[in-house]
Amino acid sequence: MSQDGYRINELAELAGISVRTLHHYDRIGLVRPQRKANGYRIYQGADVARLQQVLLFRACGLALTDIGRILDDPSFDETDALKEQLTRLQEQRENLNRIITTVEKTLATQEKGTQMTDKDRFEGLKAKAITDNEKRYGAEARRRFGDEAIDAANDALLAMDEKTWNDREALEERIKELLGAAMATGDPTGPASRELVSAHARWLQLHWGAGTYTPEAHRGLADGYLADERFVTYYDGACGAGATQFLRDAIHALV
Repeated sequence: MSQDGYRINELAELAGISVRTLHHYDRIGLVRPQRKANGYRIYQGADVARLQQVLLFRACGLALTDIGRILDDPSFDETDALKEQLTRLQEQRENLNRIITTVEKTLATQEKGTQMTDKDRFEGLKAKAITDNEKRYGAEARRRFGDEAIDAANDALLAMDEKTWNDREALEERIKELLGAAMATGDPTGPASRELVSAHARWLQLHWGAGTYTPEAHRGLADGYLADERFVTYYDGACGAGATQFLRDAIHALV
């Protein structure tokens, strides 16, 4: 590091990322260093600290647009953010350990002829589902609904028996079928939409755990779908353009 700060190639090597990534972060305003008279980027202490926060949030699965919004919020507290990140990473480690155990038992079954119970296989699937959900949606969901609600949802998933798990997967596919049928009617308040919203509520109740579902939370989640391109891609990709908007409108009209 020079007296002025890190050059872009120096910081890229230090952080274990590419120069191209730092160029992108600069272009979108996420980590924007000062420039010398010759146009070279120079990263000073505050830039390095901000990059660390970006990379930690990315490790927790947060989208870059969400990271920028958080870091630029005047109420942002670095200590609280680090504590939250540590908690999320510890939970991911616990779930990853469950998956590793399942893989190890599977290999032992295949290579040594030892027996692996169906329960062991099933527990690994549940752990993987939680890890995937936390990576994709966890940080945003925890900010929107709170740690207590998301922890309860994870506990509900871990507590599922195999029948409930299979019912859950079948219900998820049924919701997409119902969404397509309801969209075809063009009426977010009609009978088809009522069946859709009822099925969606059942799906939430399975995931959120007993006593945690409320109409207000259901409507809030529907609003969150529209604000998150990942959910828009999921529903619109399965049922056609405008599916996420239709689902949101039906939930607000009927819940």
